[in-house]
Amino acid sequence: MLRHCRALALVLTMAAFLLAVGCSSTSNPTAGTPTPGGPGGSGAPGTGDIKVGCYFSMTGATATFGESTMNGVRLAVDEINARGGVMGRKLVVLLEDDQGQQDQASLAVQKLINQSNVDVLVGEVASSSSIAGGNIAQSSAVPMVSPSSTNPKVTQVGPYVFRACFTDDFQGASMARFSKDTLKAKTAGILTDKQSDYAKGLSEFFLKTFEAEGGKIVGEEFYIQGDSDFKGQITSLKGLNPDIIFVPGYYTDAALIARQARELGYHKPLVGGDGWDSPKLVEIGGKDLDKTYYSVHVDVTSTDPKVQAFVKAFQDRYKSTPDTLAVLGYDTIYLIADAYKRAGAVDRAKLRDALAASDKFPAISGAITMGPTRDPIKPLVVVENKDGKTVYVTTVQPQGSTATAPDAGTPEPGGSPLPPATPTATPPPPGASAPDRGGPPVGTPATPGSPDGQ
Repeated sequence: MLRHCRALALVLTMAAFLLAVGCSSTSNPTAGTPTPGGPGGSGAPGTGDIKVGCYFSMTGATATFGESTMNGVRLAVDEINARGGVMGRKLVVLLEDDQGQQDQASLAVQKLINQSNVDVLVGEVASSSSIAGGNIAQSSAVPMVSPSSTNPKVTQVGPYVFRACFTDDFQGASMARFSKDTLKAKTAGILTDKQSDYAKGLSEFFLKTFEAEGGKIVGEEFYIQGDSDFKGQITSLKGLNPDIIFVPGYYTDAALIARQARELGYHKPLVGGDGWDSPKLVEIGGKDLDKTYYSVHVDVTSTDPKVQAFVKAFQDRYKSTPDTLAVLGYDTIYLIADAYKRAGAVDRAKLRDALAASDKFPAISGAITMGPTRDPIKPLVVVENKDGKTVYVTTVQPQGSTATAPDAGTPEPGGSPLPPATPTATPPPPGASAPDRGGPPVGTPATPGSPDGQ
């Protein structure tokens, strides 16, 4: 009897072992630490969710950057999921708050890769944080797309790092020419955040172009983000009597500088970059922002049908008007979804190649064609603050471009625009899937009250 019991126990043990082996063979084959260049942790094609890891400043001095971008991200994710996802798989957003700090950005990306095992990364807005996070993404071979970091150094980190916006060499040069040609400035002062890669890079390109065009930089002063008293620097620049002062910083500092400049009697134009773009700018600066000009990525007041379709969908969802960071967050998700479709698999290396092959992708902020350094060639918009409102001034096309707007077809309300009817594709890099521009748009209007994908 004892022998029979032992034999039965052995049989039961073997059965349990075989059952466990059978179960494990049907579980996620890529769970655990991701293999550099290989699939993420979402399973084989057609199964599981696609994990999109986002890292932004949801709190801190630049919190509106993260909030706006994530609103655009969530709207796009919901639209795509409402149409069945990407290759039948749902997009799921995993968000980390880096508080606008470089060290926290590195930690956030490490967590998203090593603990959450994300398939792709989206972030940051501030260039310094994108460079910090991009180094981690590159070393782990996880594709990363920054919606709006403009410093050229961001994509120089390596071939796994992309952006969905123009760069500071174009932006700085454009604002210098605008200052010379439109504002008729012959002299300029510069007030720069000396610890920001974004501000330093933008000021460098502005200075080079302004002087090359015959202008003169009469003085440059510095501050650190978070300072509240700029009167010493402004007084010094005011004494040099520049026709304009270029302030390539972020919205809180820019608004305070405008207020203090007007208090000190400097009423000439102030000029900035896309770091000014936030609803908080006017809230802080008020009427003192009159006669200030800055660059943005798209004119959200445009009558372009695809822009207005996005604005309506955003307003229906959030009961507010989007800024251009929301547009870029939205565009980035659709760009990634399009690249996955062309890659044909949830595979990090294939996604990287497909992103690099993006050609005339019809984004809301302008058609995206990735250049050799993974930087889009896109137009820039200049706006003016007037009576508490942002007013469109002009559009600056990339050098050599004669287009007035990308031919993106007719959009579906709230969804991505239709692809161009006859695109001219550039050959993809080795290993990349051929671009697929056929079929309907990826997105569709989200159902009111639908989940936000987090």
